[in-house]
Amino acid sequence: MTVLFLSILSTFSIAAYDSDAGEWGVAVASCVPFAYHSVAWAESDAGAIATQSWTNHFYATEGLPLLESGLHADSVLSLLVSADSMRDQRQLGIVDLDGNTASFTGESCMNWAGSVQGDGYTIQGNILTGPEVVAEMETAFLATEGFPLAERLYAALVAGEAAGGDSRGRQSAGILVVRENSGHAGATDRFVDLAVNDNPDPLMVLGEHLYTWEMYNCLSVYASEIPQNEVSEARMMHLLHLLAVQGSNDPQLLNMGAWELAIRDLMLDEAVSMAKQASELAPEDSNIRDTLAECLYRFGDVEGAVEQAQIAVELDPGNPYLREQLERFAN
Repeated sequence: MTVLFLSILSTFSIAAYDSDAGEWGVAVASCVPFAYHSVAWAESDAGAIATQSWTNHFYATEGLPLLESGLHADSVLSLLVSADSMRDQRQLGIVDLDGNTASFTGESCMNWAGSVQGDGYTIQGNILTGPEVVAEMETAFLATEGFPLAERLYAALVAGEAAGGDSRGRQSAGILVVRENSGHAGATDRFVDLAVNDNPDPLMVLGEHLYTWEMYNCLSVYASEIPQNEVSEARMMHLLHLLAVQGSNDPQLLNMGAWELAIRDLMLDEAVSMAKQASELAPEDSNIRDTLAECLYRFGDVEGAVEQAQIAVELDPGNPYLREQLERFAN
């Protein structure tokens, strides 16, 4: 195996598997800029790998094919580490296709360095303030069971930072979650792919980005799998509830959430509220007016639906769909 090291990455990370959703992921935070691009690796037909502390990219580029071949996480770790002359300075976490985990911390990794593992996850870090960092990450990850994997990974990072995190400071963070054919238009498996590369408060920014990413990208993937996939339906409802509670200043995001609820006759009071907020933010948008009309109609307010549908037609008089909607509500 060729050996390559790029930098000392004082880092805490988590690699994990969500067996219910068929998702693998890695999340990382570090005082080193751009750490995500070196540490986090995952493929939906292989598993997940976190490589850090004198990061060796070959642990990923050679490890993922080994995982794809069906090898157990322990076997892959052994093959990678045994062939590496600098293994004493490396740290590695692996989750295989079945959720088996393995972790390695070299004897020369700078203190505090170590890891914890459990069913479907491995958490590791080096140059940390102490073992409480990985311990609190584990607690947060387990406490969020049932949430989307990306949110659980993020919760672990936040808990690790709160417990002391990287002893040298904070500068970057990122989350990668893979899921078969769940990237844009199904072209890739990159379900969540977010990095904050150089910021004094990377986790705060990462959380903001994750919220918007989930609404714009994950929600549609989960929705497309209903009614065949009950787990996806539950995850979709989780995101829609989050949107209803947390809200947004983005009218298109609110409009999308309201529409998804309305066409399924779910949480109609929240759907109406989101559509009204979107309409207030973008009063000249005929599509948002149409969504508000749909929400009101399904909520039982036919008069309000007709009123909003008439406004939509006035805003876009040449749109035959909007005219059909108006006739539908009026009759």
